[in-house]
Amino acid sequence: MLEMEDLELLDAPLIDTADMTALLLRFLFNTVFVMIIIAGLYYPKSRRREYFFTFALISVSIFFLIYLLGSVKIKVGFALGLFAIFGIIRYRTESMSVREMTYLFVIIALSVINALAVSLSFGELTLTNLIFIAIIFFCERLPFANSYEEKYVIYDRIDLITPEKRDELIADLRKRLGLEIANVQIGAVDFLRDTAMLKVYYRDKKRFGDNIVNKMLKLPKEE
Repeated sequence: MLEMEDLELLDAPLIDTADMTALLLRFLFNTVFVMIIIAGLYYPKSRRREYFFTFALISVSIFFLIYLLGSVKIKVGFALGLFAIFGIIRYRTESMSVREMTYLFVIIALSVINALAVSLSFGELTLTNLIFIAIIFFCERLPFANSYEEKYVIYDRIDLITPEKRDELIADLRKRLGLEIANVQIGAVDFLRDTAMLKVYYRDKKRFGDNIVNKMLKLPKEE
């Protein structure tokens, strides 16, 4: 009597219990550590649901793409290509902050490691994943990490942008914005319209997640 493992479809085994078990175990292993990073370290501080969804699906996609590719050389080349692509995206757009892009790189790196390192023991992989988590945990809790928010302001009082009136400029911004201004950088100045582009650094004690519109200079176009 034929067993399920003896059946073939298009010259490929219909079911390979050993391979399926290895795939599921490794996938669950990767998912546990990725979810610790996303749900335990990233989301409580940012509250960005769209990136929670993005990071989770990218991890699943990368893991299966790497794990199911046949050649080790192809796997390594594909992984390096992913890092190059996302690196180009980061430097060609400002739509994703440095923090989100860093987490994205970490998620991709862990998914690639957990899918590619089939010759390593689960003990070694566990240690590697725990090192990632420990470093993220430590960096997120440094006193100076993400202590200031940034906001771009189109400022109308260019008479205050001179160095000798810096204190007056900060005082005016504090009054008009109602924020605890820590520093101000002056960018482009338009003398025709009497406006200047300012980058304002401030401390937000009531911060609840990242403000995604802080760096917007104009209203988004409606689609």
